[in-house]
Amino acid sequence: MRRSLMALAGLAACTAVAAAAAGTQYGTWGFDSSAMDKSVKPGDNFFMYVNGTWYKNAEIPADRSSTGSFQDLRVLSEKRMQEIAASLDAKTDLTPEETKLRDLYDAFNDTAQIEKNGLEPAKADLDRIANLKTADDVAAAFGDPRLGLDSPFNTQIAFNPKNTNEYALIFSQGGLGMPDRDYYLKTDNADLEKTRDAYKKHIATMFKLAGLSDADARAQKVYDLEYKLAEATWPNAERRETDKVFNPMSIAQLKALTPEFPWDDYLNAGGISANSPKGERIVIVSEKSGFPKFSKIFADTPVDVWRDYLTAHYLHTYAPYLPKAFDDEDFAFYSGTLQGVSQQLPRAARAAHVLDNLMGEALGKLYVAKYFPPEAKAKAVELVHNLLAAYDADIRTLSWMSPATRQKALDKLHKFGIKIGYPDRWRDYSALVIRRDDLIGDIQRANVFEWHRELDRIDQKVDKSEWGMTPPTVNAYNNPFFNEVVFPAAILQPPFFDPNADDAVNYGGIGAVIGHEISHGFDDQGAKFDADGNVNDWWTPADKAAFKTKQDALGAQYSAFEPLPGLHINGAFTMGENIADNAGIAIALKAYHISLHGKKAKVIDGWTGDQRFYLSYGQIWRSKMREGALRQQILSNEHSPAMFRPIGTTRNQDEWYKAFDVKPGQKYYLPPDQRVHLW
Repeated sequence: MRRSLMALAGLAACTAVAAAAAGTQYGTWGFDSSAMDKSVKPGDNFFMYVNGTWYKNAEIPADRSSTGSFQDLRVLSEKRMQEIAASLDAKTDLTPEETKLRDLYDAFNDTAQIEKNGLEPAKADLDRIANLKTADDVAAAFGDPRLGLDSPFNTQIAFNPKNTNEYALIFSQGGLGMPDRDYYLKTDNADLEKTRDAYKKHIATMFKLAGLSDADARAQKVYDLEYKLAEATWPNAERRETDKVFNPMSIAQLKALTPEFPWDDYLNAGGISANSPKGERIVIVSEKSGFPKFSKIFADTPVDVWRDYLTAHYLHTYAPYLPKAFDDEDFAFYSGTLQGVSQQLPRAARAAHVLDNLMGEALGKLYVAKYFPPEAKAKAVELVHNLLAAYDADIRTLSWMSPATRQKALDKLHKFGIKIGYPDRWRDYSALVIRRDDLIGDIQRANVFEWHRELDRIDQKVDKSEWGMTPPTVNAYNNPFFNEVVFPAAILQPPFFDPNADDAVNYGGIGAVIGHEISHGFDDQGAKFDADGNVNDWWTPADKAAFKTKQDALGAQYSAFEPLPGLHINGAFTMGENIADNAGIAIALKAYHISLHGKKAKVIDGWTGDQRFYLSYGQIWRSKMREGALRQQILSNEHSPAMFRPIGTTRNQDEWYKAFDVKPGQKYYLPPDQRVHLW
């Protein structure tokens, strides 16, 4: 039973831009010119033109899978969270919330106590799993929010896509130990073959550490089970289709769809009632055609294999809170083998992430008080309004959009909500029990606290003031159910946003991100949500066809990119983010031009306003990734790799060609009739 992230729930509840930033101002006007490689022509590789010297010299830290502007700001946010948490030990007048933050932080950092306890804190759970006798017992373990384990059938509490004033139970496929089905099924990549072998060895090693006999054979059976689940799992490109994953049905219909799975035991374990005040509860099944296959796999798999499967997933989930041998082995596979990272993050930095994950708004309250002044919020709000105004002007002139669709698009735009920095109302953690001497208990009580926080209000009206990210998060998102864009405090820093930087830099940075997030309301999936956040078909057939032609052309462009030999970007899977990138940069440039009020932009250090705008955009995607991390991104992440984001967008912008005199014959030059103009 997985906890929902609410605005980030699995039914396309939002899409996020993988942010990029650093903690101090770049250069004298917001751009780091020393990072450039001017020997590269902008049309041959705009990413390297902007970042090439930096890229050649950059070294990825041993405890990171990548480096760059995003990671710089992530490290800064970690440092700030860590300093806040560490400072609580010296305070004598702690609030109850601060006391919980302190105790959880100290419990995670107390490795001496963790080593002394050994497996004892997990013994009751492991014994319970080892003593599961029936399929009903297994289903109950799947559904237990205290254990919080991923399983073939996962449940989230999100929003009813047809009525976003209501919460809904969302059932989806899950249960894989590796990041994506392709890690099991893709046969044309030698590195993935090695990864599969390493995964089986990893499971066996964890079993041996836990004292299980016949570890290798049992690990193989767990892998074979997950392989079957992978075969029945929908491809990512299909799982992002709002229409395909919206399958409402009653509990009785769910049982009829999957007769081999004991739903009563699963639902009872989570405290889920089959009835609502309106009668029999209606739930939403995401991958409808996959559920019967999972049900059959469940019935055909012996209970002893499910016990080992649950043990493997338990040891992975709780490895950070177990003795070092478990933690190190888990890191060796999930960070080492999969991503190429050779060193763990410092324990204190990891502790800060635990606080952010489990008590993020309590920590965020302290974060914004120290690091996010009111004037930064006011400036960011102003930028969002400028971007909304640019969208308004653009929608009114789109040649491919009919008057009927145009009016509904404007209605949706005018209802957009804006959340900047932090929530207006903070979450209440008074019911959460944290004990300094019970780390695994703390994690499990936090699981139960969050699950019941959501479950207990399932039949109430949706709280639209809620946030899906914490203030220290370096990211941003669009929540189509609320028709809103959200920007946590931690992203509103250089090079994305700097009140002292040149306006062109801010529009090329945070402006493009704002444009990206707004555009999700009009991408191939976001356009299926109306002005009130409900799934509602408001485009005319002709407009949908015109947009489909454009998105197909864009998808073909991205599918041609080959970040690793033989491994291309999946243009269908990354479609929404690629649309948002291209729309965001186009609208941000228009907003920058509007901000000039008819005046010509000044030239700074020989760069025109448009050039500075595009240089800033290239700068925010500065990144260098380990090969394993890049492979994982390509196979399992809906965002294109950072290097291709400034390349894939600029080559479709006429203004970029003019700004940098890009000519035919340069690698990424596109003839005018092949450029995709969405906005």
